[in-house]
Amino acid sequence: MTSGSRQPRRRVAGTLCPVTNCFEGIVDRFVLSSGEFERKLRTVRPEQWAWPTPCTEWDVRRLVNHMTRGNLNYLLLVEGGTRAEFLRLREVDALGTDPVRAFTRSVRECAAAFTRPGALHRVLDYPLGLVTGEQALAVRTTDSTIHTWDLARAVGLDEKLDAGLVAWIGDHLEEIYDGLAETPTAVATTHRFFAAPGSGAADDPSPQDRLLRRMGRRPEDAAL
Repeated sequence: MTSGSRQPRRRVAGTLCPVTNCFEGIVDRFVLSSGEFERKLRTVRPEQWAWPTPCTEWDVRRLVNHMTRGNLNYLLLVEGGTRAEFLRLREVDALGTDPVRAFTRSVRECAAAFTRPGALHRVLDYPLGLVTGEQALAVRTTDSTIHTWDLARAVGLDEKLDAGLVAWIGDHLEEIYDGLAETPTAVATTHRFFAAPGSGAADDPSPQDRLLRRMGRRPEDAAL
């Protein structure tokens, strides 16, 4: 929905972070995170699509579908879609017979939608609460970055994430998830959308491992 739609008055999330601070350049960050995922996706072999991932409910294909369908659902929200539509389509197959092509197309379309005039400041009917476009894309960028590690771990690739993305996400997690009904960093919240955070995250000397634990991953575990 747009900010002019007639809906019940609800708090819009994202009040902690002005556009000139952590959300500045968010489309570029989204494209960067998606490119990192794409590079690993292009190496997936046919027999690996059914391999397990750190997201225990998904194999590799379902993880890639989550990424692809997610991009399309964010595009839907920018175009006025509702949280009900988002949730209804969440598990629908978006890969067809060419997962790489489907994913890269979804990235292009999502990025293009968020670069339209006014898109970043439009209020979207996100499933976890009303958010501006820029905050929604920040959530999406974070999701893309963490799932890049999930894919790398699943198929045995280099697990090193982009250091700039790791630093940006780690510095701004509170702002990225500000006001949402569920967040990945709060133990007390429900965890229908995000894994529960791990223990010891604050003490980890590696920024990447610290972030991964905050997002419910266990980088110290043996490869799958």
